[in-house]
Amino acid sequence: MNAAFSRTGKLRILVVEDEALVAMHLEDTLHALGHEVVATASRLPEALEAARTATFDAAIIDVNLDGQHSYDVADVLNERRIPFAFATGYGAAGLQERFRNTPTLAKPFMSSDLERILAQALGAGRAD
Repeated sequence: MNAAFSRTGKLRILVVEDEALVAMHLEDTLHALGHEVVATASRLPEALEAARTATFDAAIIDVNLDGQHSYDVADVLNERRIPFAFATGYGAAGLQERFRNTPTLAKPFMSSDLERILAQALGAGRAD
């Protein structure tokens, strides 16, 4: 499990989501759970930049960013050994085969769903 999470319970989270209302809901829910959103990216180029350079403990990644898949972001996070979960309305079955075991937050979601998925992402390490 992530050392920052086990010590304080507070995580620094990257949110990658192209729908403004969903991004705001994620941010509000993460804050309510006691976490900090360090960055929100809504398009693939900015998501890749944040994934490569920002300092955070975990990420929530929308699978589809304005018609582009976010798997390159997931690859960067895997390389950096940063836990993440996908967020999608299609479920894990809609993911590329190599990511089928990655924790996946089904949209729409409740606070308890997000909390559970974050715990899975942190506990799972990197599952490809």
